[in-house]
Amino acid sequence: MDQKKQSVMSLAVIVGALGYFVDVYDLLLFSIIRVPSLKSLGLSADQLAKQGLNILNIQMIGLLIGGIVWGILGDKKGRLKVLFASIILYSVGSIANGFVHTVEIYAAVRFITGLGLAGELGAGITLVSELMPKEKRGIATSLVAGIGLSGAVFAYFIRQQFVSADGEGWRTCYFIGGGLGFLLLLLRVGVLESGMFKNVKQSDVRKGDFFMLFTNGKRLKKYLTAILIALPNWYVIGILISFSDKFGGLMKIQGAIDPGKAIMVAYAAISIGDVLIGFISQWLKSRKKSLWLFHIITAIAVIWFFNLQGQTSTTLYLVCVFLGLGTGFWAMFVTMAAEQFGTNIRATVATTVPNMARGSLALVSLLFNGLQSALASSGSRA
Repeated sequence: MDQKKQSVMSLAVIVGALGYFVDVYDLLLFSIIRVPSLKSLGLSADQLAKQGLNILNIQMIGLLIGGIVWGILGDKKGRLKVLFASIILYSVGSIANGFVHTVEIYAAVRFITGLGLAGELGAGITLVSELMPKEKRGIATSLVAGIGLSGAVFAYFIRQQFVSADGEGWRTCYFIGGGLGFLLLLLRVGVLESGMFKNVKQSDVRKGDFFMLFTNGKRLKKYLTAILIALPNWYVIGILISFSDKFGGLMKIQGAIDPGKAIMVAYAAISIGDVLIGFISQWLKSRKKSLWLFHIITAIAVIWFFNLQGQTSTTLYLVCVFLGLGTGFWAMFVTMAAEQFGTNIRATVATTVPNMARGSLALVSLLFNGLQSALASSGSRA
């Protein structure tokens, strides 16, 4: 199909959005059902945060490794092949999560699921951006992210529907995620491969060479800058929001904090932000200016979060909304990163950049543990 005639609601965009929806559902599901699932495995209240963070870190390491592998394969073998393989892997992993009975196996299966989840966003965004004309690309990828990120909201309501007060039923949430993945696989069959990839496939240019990113100073700078843009996202999502119950206790928040609900309200705001930023960037005629605006919102919300001492749980959830809105630039940053590089390594960049940012959570968690100790010490002296 002629690229100029592609609609922002084309099959590629719709399926890309649904793919990201399932990706986010599976990615955030552990954080949403962390407490009931780990309690059912016999963990004490004191172990929930520590073991939960360990499992989350292992999942993110899987995303980091998978991002490199799928990115290289996306440029060498094609965007669609990567999408099919990654969907199968994370769908099988999600179903397997429903059968775990030890923390060790739980972590191992989350690692495998992370490997699979790493391929969906980068390959999907690359495919959509290459199929869409330049003037529609920003809105199309924003729609993919805006619709896709609501998968976290869906995951929360699935938990509310199937997980009982005593924690039973959490396994069903994983089975649903696996089923959605295989359903998505059927929808993907009708999507065409990128014409740009087909053209470069016939050439002799080096394709999917990850190390090309490190052999040129200018190229390396662009790559590292793209990763750094998104670092605040997974600090906010993986630490502040995912462990909001822990922070709430340390800051003496009035009322119980449900981290699953915190993730739900934050991702509802993120999905709105990801759609808004596409239109704001067109209005400002600058993606950089729109990114600066969203980073400022995030910084203000983070400062607000750490000044909630003695506030109510409702106020904390409100802050999570602003944290989510400020970090609602995921698709924009992935698209900007992909556009900086040639078709021969575009999937490598678009897949590794977001997963490098996600994988940075393992390092950010060291800060979390230090901060946790500092807050506990401060509270004991008060």
